[in-house]
Amino acid sequence: MSFVKNARFLAARGARLAQSRAYSDEMKLTFAAANKTFYDATVVRQIDVPSFSGAFGILAKHVPTLAVLKPGVVQVVENDGKTTKYFVSSGSVTVNEDSSVQVLAEEAHNVADIDVSEARQLLSKYQSQLSSAGDDKAKAEAAIAVEVAEALVKAAE
Repeated sequence: MSFVKNARFLAARGARLAQSRAYSDEMKLTFAAANKTFYDATVVRQIDVPSFSGAFGILAKHVPTLAVLKPGVVQVVENDGKTTKYFVSSGSVTVNEDSSVQVLAEEAHNVADIDVSEARQLLSKYQSQLSSAGDDKAKAEAAIAVEVAEALVKAAE
């Protein structure tokens, strides 16, 4: 089969697939961590997530995506316009064809519940651990803790 015939076949197949996708006008969010379930298949307007490939916003009909969360703030805009921010330490976000979204975090807390002075103390503690770390493993663990603590302070401010 020639290149042109293959290209036509693939283009026609892609068009059929795009037409058959079942994108929804509603977006259902499931957002959970080990400590709590924040949303359970709740219809929301928008979700903003921090990922290692860059922060991005999710609306209904978003292209299916899988991303790794980095320490930062997940912002949820509910249908009534209410905005809630959550700090996440790490995790994953999955956007499905049916406009359902799963945010699974290692740890998550409402930003309103974070004490800024306590977050700064944690950052100071982990920075001193990083500077006094003796081996590569201890340095790596302390560097990760510093990264999370810096994001926590930024979220709380």
